[in-house]
Amino acid sequence: MNTLFPCNKDTDMIPIEKGFSVKRINDKKIEFYYLGKLQKVVPFKPRIEFKLFAIDLSVRYALKKSRIAIALNVSRQTLDNWLDIYHLYGVSGLEHSPHTLTGNKARELEQLRKGEREKESEKELSFNFSFETGVGEAKQIEKKVAPFTQNHPWQKNRYAGVFVYQISLISTWQWFRLLIGHFGNMYQLFQVFLLMVSRNIASVEQTKHVRGSEAKTVLGINQFPARTKIWEWFHLARSYRLSTHLLKDYFRFQVFQGIVNLWLWFIDGHRLGYTGQSKLHHTYNTQRQMPEPGRTNMVVCDLHGNISDFEIQEGKGDLKSYILNLDERWKEDIGNRPIKVFDREGDGAGFFSKMVHMGNSFVTWEKNSNSKKLNSLPGDKFSNSLEVNGKEYRFFEGTKQYTYQYVAGQGTGETQEHKFILRRIYLWNLSTNKRTSGLAYDHENRLSPKDCVFAILNRWGASENTFKHIQSRHPYNYQPGYQFIESENQSIANPVIKEKQKLVKKLKTEISKLYKILGNSKESLNKDGSPRKNSISEKVRADIQNKELLLKGIKQEVKKLPKRIDLSSDNDKKTFKTIDNEGKNLYDFVTTAVWNSRNQLIDWLKPFYNNKNEVVDLFYAITECQGWIKSTNHAVTVRIEPLQQASRRAAQDQLCKKLTALGAQTPTGKFMVIEVGETPI
Repeated sequence: MNTLFPCNKDTDMIPIEKGFSVKRINDKKIEFYYLGKLQKVVPFKPRIEFKLFAIDLSVRYALKKSRIAIALNVSRQTLDNWLDIYHLYGVSGLEHSPHTLTGNKARELEQLRKGEREKESEKELSFNFSFETGVGEAKQIEKKVAPFTQNHPWQKNRYAGVFVYQISLISTWQWFRLLIGHFGNMYQLFQVFLLMVSRNIASVEQTKHVRGSEAKTVLGINQFPARTKIWEWFHLARSYRLSTHLLKDYFRFQVFQGIVNLWLWFIDGHRLGYTGQSKLHHTYNTQRQMPEPGRTNMVVCDLHGNISDFEIQEGKGDLKSYILNLDERWKEDIGNRPIKVFDREGDGAGFFSKMVHMGNSFVTWEKNSNSKKLNSLPGDKFSNSLEVNGKEYRFFEGTKQYTYQYVAGQGTGETQEHKFILRRIYLWNLSTNKRTSGLAYDHENRLSPKDCVFAILNRWGASENTFKHIQSRHPYNYQPGYQFIESENQSIANPVIKEKQKLVKKLKTEISKLYKILGNSKESLNKDGSPRKNSISEKVRADIQNKELLLKGIKQEVKKLPKRIDLSSDNDKKTFKTIDNEGKNLYDFVTTAVWNSRNQLIDWLKPFYNNKNEVVDLFYAITECQGWIKSTNHAVTVRIEPLQQASRRAAQDQLCKKLTALGAQTPTGKFMVIEVGETPI
């Protein structure tokens, strides 16, 4: 390779992905940019800095190796060699050129790759869904009710764009194998849910507006069911109680296939409101700033917004316990544990102590940070910079010490101290001139200060905005069929304590006012110089003394009162109910599958369309396309109407070609083909 870039001397930015790009300056160095902002200058040629830079792009920034190789004009094999040598021998191993790799290193590298290929092969062969490992039994269906068994000529279909999702799910997530194995003929219910989620049909009741003759054709079922039939299927599927196995199989399969990113996991709760008459525990509506009945969906997203796990909890939910149990849920399937990123709800010395004891790495915002101290820090301390979403941030790293007292053993009453240190990241948003701070614990030393800042600032984009975008395009909050059961949690905060606390607050206010009166009043004295007993000052002092005695007594009462009381023993009050999550889990499984498939499809679409700001709208325009569909003994073919704008149509055509090239097949062996074209003759 004579030059670093396959272009002339006047070449400008060469994009990689995710806003990262490189630019050649001269024959000795290149510049690295993020969103057009210079990040670093790197020397190239065979220097060690250039190799480490290429490794950094793949490992730290999680960029695709094929894109890195093109941007840096090195072969993919060379980049793989650098990565393998670095992991095997460290920095010293990179001193030798990979093009002349010989001797023991070459043989060891060859054996290492051979072993990894064998491990990957064993992993693929060893992966089985739960119904294939003795948990339950794989369901069977008759050929006449199998998907897409009916043959027919070209038929007009207004839901043709939904086929885009189906090819992605069948080829990548083994959609029909998963559903039929768990539910047999009931797979048809999930096909109906797929149409609802992909077309934002807000409820089962709204399926009365669906053209059944066209919907059944694109979904591959013999008959699109009426609403009463959908409810019958739904209650039958819910009675199987298989949602736990279904979700675990789906999420495990994503991990084994490398679909989700395992570096950073963003964890947050999404409120599922309830407006009925049953008595439920309360969540907190942050928009209305008031408690409301409902549940909380604890959701885990990866760096790209893919949903990696979720769990619906009663009432406000418990984010801390969910995070602590997350590793236990995934310990058999994930080697290196993902770094957890969460908001201020997880703040607390006790929780941090448990995370440190478990070696559980995390990054979070710091709660109740002292804004005055942050603003008093000199600006030159914020020596590092990073640009995210068009905003420039300055930052530096410090430490924060914690000392946490905990009970050593049950019943002994003995306490122990746990002293630990967390990394403290100081952030300065230059666009708003606001300063804040975050905390991090890195058990395996995988995070640089910039990585911590990147994780903190991307929490909003990767979790909060995931909920916002799902709700705008798909019926994420829909609850198909409410079924109530008795809640195991019948305790509430003791209302007597709340009343006592109000009285304490009132007494403190009154005492404060009396002290002000006492300070402003003049001392009245007798002729002999002694204070008069009936003076205003003496009356105020007596009043203060009485109220302080009353305040002390109330505080003692509060200490003796139980913090929570159980309503199950109180026959005069209505006990709490909880919503059975089985049906919601089944529906959210489809929503999750559509959302993750959507992310994958958009990634496939991006290289074919230059205007990145419109690629999401373009994708949904494709899925909304009408078209035609035919089914033969060998293939199910969908032809969607071309979009009008030439660039959008070209991207549409390329995406359809890519989907067809995946070679997706129905359970009966028919290939699934999608194309762009005019009305078939």
